[in-house]
Amino acid sequence: MELEQNQITRWEGYVNWRNKPALRGRHGGMLAASFVLVVEVLENLAFLANASNLVLYMIQYMHMSPSKSANNVTNFMGTAFLLALLGGFLSDAFFTTYQIYLISAVIEFLGLIILTVQARARSLKPRACDPSTPCHEVSGGKAAMLYAGLYLVALGVGGIKGSLPAHGAEQFDEATPSGRKQRSTFFNYFVFCLSCGALIAVTFVVWVEDNKGWEWGFGISTISIVLSIPVFLAGSATYRSKIPSGSPLTTIFKVLVAASLSGCFNRNSSSAVVNMNSSPSNLISGRKQEGKEAGIANKERQAPTNTLKFLNRALEKNPMCSSVECTVEQVEDVKIVLKVLPIFACTIMLNCCLAQLSTFSVEQAATMNTKLGSLKVPPSSLPIFPVIFIMILAPVYDHIIIPFARRVTKTEMGISHLQRIGIGLVLSIVAMAVAAVVEVKRKRVATHSGLLDDATKPLPITFFWIAFQYLFLGSADLFTLAGLLEFFFTEAPSSMRSLATSLSFASLAVGYYLSSAIVSIVNSVTGNTSHRPWLSGANLNHYDLDRFYWLMCVLSALNFLHYLFWAIKYKYRGTGTSTG
Repeated sequence: MELEQNQITRWEGYVNWRNKPALRGRHGGMLAASFVLVVEVLENLAFLANASNLVLYMIQYMHMSPSKSANNVTNFMGTAFLLALLGGFLSDAFFTTYQIYLISAVIEFLGLIILTVQARARSLKPRACDPSTPCHEVSGGKAAMLYAGLYLVALGVGGIKGSLPAHGAEQFDEATPSGRKQRSTFFNYFVFCLSCGALIAVTFVVWVEDNKGWEWGFGISTISIVLSIPVFLAGSATYRSKIPSGSPLTTIFKVLVAASLSGCFNRNSSSAVVNMNSSPSNLISGRKQEGKEAGIANKERQAPTNTLKFLNRALEKNPMCSSVECTVEQVEDVKIVLKVLPIFACTIMLNCCLAQLSTFSVEQAATMNTKLGSLKVPPSSLPIFPVIFIMILAPVYDHIIIPFARRVTKTEMGISHLQRIGIGLVLSIVAMAVAAVVEVKRKRVATHSGLLDDATKPLPITFFWIAFQYLFLGSADLFTLAGLLEFFFTEAPSSMRSLATSLSFASLAVGYYLSSAIVSIVNSVTGNTSHRPWLSGANLNHYDLDRFYWLMCVLSALNFLHYLFWAIKYKYRGTGTSTG
């Protein structure tokens, strides 16, 4: 009786910050997630405060060329987001999300300390340029110090991105409708808080860097990440953390190897099913404790599903090697991972558009009239537009759009995860089309005003025209990022949720890398056919940027059709229903 009572009051598979059993009513819930949301504001402020303006720091103070500076920033951002996979992997395999956040925050703090000290000390930077002293690019120990600081920050950011969203999401009871609705609200406000940090970064901190010095900018980032640690620790008594269940990559590798070995020796999936059904106890004996939350008892399966049948070969009763013996649960978990990968791949193109607009759109606006009354807005602060749109749309979406959709569709979600991602992809297509139209207007103004060949003077057109493409861009980002985070967390096996959630940030990273590749390919192809690449030269007015935007619009439309193919086929875990 006492044992049953303990099972009722405990969260099965979860521990508190002291690694003792987490208790219902004491651990988890919206209060615990609220600490995570505040931490996200501080963490994203620390990261983006310098990333948004870093290219100017490398050009002006490290004396790198514009192209090398841009590549370094792209590599830094891409690496930070890719390392989210490492943070997610460690959170699932060996540590709790609670522990990974604290470790990662300390690593990011160390990197920011290095960058702050270098920005402060003149002896740690190249000599300033003057007519009597030629500019020398940073090199040797000074360059090593710069890159050590940057990539320690990237490692810390990756660990945080891979653990913090999952840590917040696992505070909710997915066995109840109210818990699932609260989790959906959490992801909406996670993106909202991410945008709050970005808003402060691209306004206040950029102004400080431009007017007070870069040591102040790095210092603000350092203070921000330091403050995030006690804020995070303040919620320790309320957190519940999933118990690590071993390497998810090992499970994936084992299932794939077992299926391959069985296939090589003509052990087909039908015999695997027969053998399995004849001795189900052998197949479920290796089940782990994860996923035993109340109300989800139906997760235990006696037979594998018919999707991705080739993986059922891994269930051979007498595998050639006992080390690759698999359970039904492991096989089904790997199937889920393989089924979400096409969805992940379809979001890369959208993030490629985000990367293009965050570079070329800023350059477009820099040629326009950026005055707001008597205030001159710096180009590096122009990403404020999508940030503001996200901050406005997130509460509207959660408190108006979703309740209305629930009443209309009479479903718990209102708008499904895949429908939400699809809306984001459509908005990205519209954003690229709007960007092309705005560029046509900008070049027409440049031609009529006689400034087509003079890029030094601002055009007589307000930079608010750029706000239109940012409106759709920010909306697309909200729909897709929040939808992806929730989709991956909800659909992934319990033992792989942190790793799966980090795929959202990995998509951003690949999008950054792909954007650079597309620009290079376009310049190479157009340079051979028209003798003048679309996107090269010192004068943006001579670029065929409108054609490039139309190309991105077409590629995004094709990508959306590709997405529809996979989304329509996808069946949600546990329901067996498609997106409809």
